[in-house]
Amino acid sequence: MIQRFDAFVSGITSCYKYIQRIKSMEMTEFGLKGTHVMCLYYLRQNPAGLTASQLCGLCAEDKAAISRTVSELKSRGYITTLSQKAYRAMLTLTAAGQEVARKFDQLIESWVTAGGDGLTEEERSDFYKSLSAIAENLRVRIESELKHTT
Repeated sequence: MIQRFDAFVSGITSCYKYIQRIKSMEMTEFGLKGTHVMCLYYLRQNPAGLTASQLCGLCAEDKAAISRTVSELKSRGYITTLSQKAYRAMLTLTAAGQEVARKFDQLIESWVTAGGDGLTEEERSDFYKSLSAIAENLRVRIESELKHTT
């Protein structure tokens, strides 16, 4: 059990650190940070728009971080709102935002391909299925534990 824990934690931690370094390396050209990338990515995946609250959930960031990110992306002309409401407004990409997000998609595809180098499609599919199951199991357990402590 300890070996499995060590393999899991060190593997996930290493991947996370590499992802952070990749984001940092690739984003300097654009003057953006990882949170900016994730917001633009999810907005590109949802052309009808998302609220800041939805971005919080998808990006796993708190309201303050998303609020700062949205404000900066608006000031750079990458996103716009469909109404005057603040937090519940639907956010969408502008043409400039679409162009930057498209470039990010190309970078993402390149890095994800490199990360899965040497894996068969079946191995890749099994990995993502397993990772999703582990994440969901941990989420359920944490929520259960939190209910018992409050």
